[in-house]
Amino acid sequence: MKAAVFEAPGRPLTIVDLPDPEPGADDLILEVTACGICGSDLHASDVRDASGGRRALPAGTVMGHEFAGRVVDAGAAARNVWKPGTRVTALPYIACGACEACADGNRARCRRGAALGLGQLPGAYAQFVRVGARETLRLPDNVDDYAGATVEPISVGLHAVNVARPARGESALVMGAGPIGLAVALWCRFFGLRHIIVTDLAPARLARATAFGATACIDASAEDAIERVKAIAGERPRLVFDCVGVPGSQQTAMDYAPFDGRVVVVGVCMQADRVLPVKAITKELQVNYVYGYRRDDFAFAIDMLAAGRIDSRPMVTGSVGFEAFPPTFEALKTDKSQCKVMLQPARVNTTP
Repeated sequence: MKAAVFEAPGRPLTIVDLPDPEPGADDLILEVTACGICGSDLHASDVRDASGGRRALPAGTVMGHEFAGRVVDAGAAARNVWKPGTRVTALPYIACGACEACADGNRARCRRGAALGLGQLPGAYAQFVRVGARETLRLPDNVDDYAGATVEPISVGLHAVNVARPARGESALVMGAGPIGLAVALWCRFFGLRHIIVTDLAPARLARATAFGATACIDASAEDAIERVKAIAGERPRLVFDCVGVPGSQQTAMDYAPFDGRVVVVGVCMQADRVLPVKAITKELQVNYVYGYRRDDFAFAIDMLAAGRIDSRPMVTGSVGFEAFPPTFEALKTDKSQCKVMLQPARVNTTP
C-alpha cells in the first residue's frame, strides 16, 4: 500500500510503499476514503527532541487520526459483525477492552492500548489502516466520507463543552477559529448558549466561524478583544475556551475570564509555557484541561450529523491525493487560510 511517512523534523513527508496491514482477532482493516490533516500532526512533525516535555516522532511514523473508510477485512472475532464494504470511522487507538477504563467507555485511558498515528500504531495517511473493532462506528448513508472524517475533531469540541457544563443562557468566549475552536462553537450553539464570541488573529479563519454558531467574531490582531466582548455581551463571558494551544494562550484566557469564571484549555500546546498563577488565584478561576473524547462522544456526533442537527462539512476546505500531500502538509504549517484539508488516497486530481 502507499503511505505518507514521517522521516525527520523539518523534512517533508515521503510517499512510500509499505506492506498491507493484517488484522488481529479483534481488528478491522479499512480502506481509507478520507483523512484530515490535524494541527497536532503539523506540530508533532516539527518536534526535534524531548525538550519541554515533547516527544519526537520516531522515523517511519505514519500519522493520521481523523479518518473515514470502508471495511475490507476483519479478524476472526469480528467477522460476524463487520462485513466488507461497511462505511465507518473509528477512534484512533486500539484498547484492550477489558480494563476499567474500557468498561467505562473511556478507552483512550486504557493502559494496555496503543494510539494510531503517533508512533505506536500506523495511522491513516495511507491506503489502508488497522483499527480496533470495538473502537469502530458505522457511518449512516447520509454522512459522507468528509463528514465522517470530521467526527474526531468535532468530538474533541463536544467533550470540551461537556466538561464545561455551560448553564442555560450563559455566554462563551472561544479563543481560536481553527478546527477545534469551530467545533467548540458548534456545540456551544447546539446546547443553546446566548453569546458565542470567537476571537482569532487570522481574518480568514474568522470568516468561517459564523457557520459554526459564532454570534460575533473579533479580530484580536486589530481590536481590543475584551472591550469588544464587553460591548457585545455586556460583561466578560464566564466561560472561556482556549482552543489556540500556543505559549501564552492560557494566560490570555485567564486574563479574559471574569472573577469566578471558568477556563477550559482545549488547544494542545507542545512547548513549555508559563502562566502567572496569581491572576487565576485572585479571580478564583476554575481551570479545566481536557483531552480527547469518549466513544459515546463519537456516537452522539454521528447521530447529530445524520439527523441534520449539526453540519461539519464547512470545516473541509480542500482535498488532495498522495502526489500533492507532502507539499500541502508543509504549506499548512503557515497557511492560515485553510481549515481542514483531507487526504483522499484514491484521488487522482491532486489539486487542493
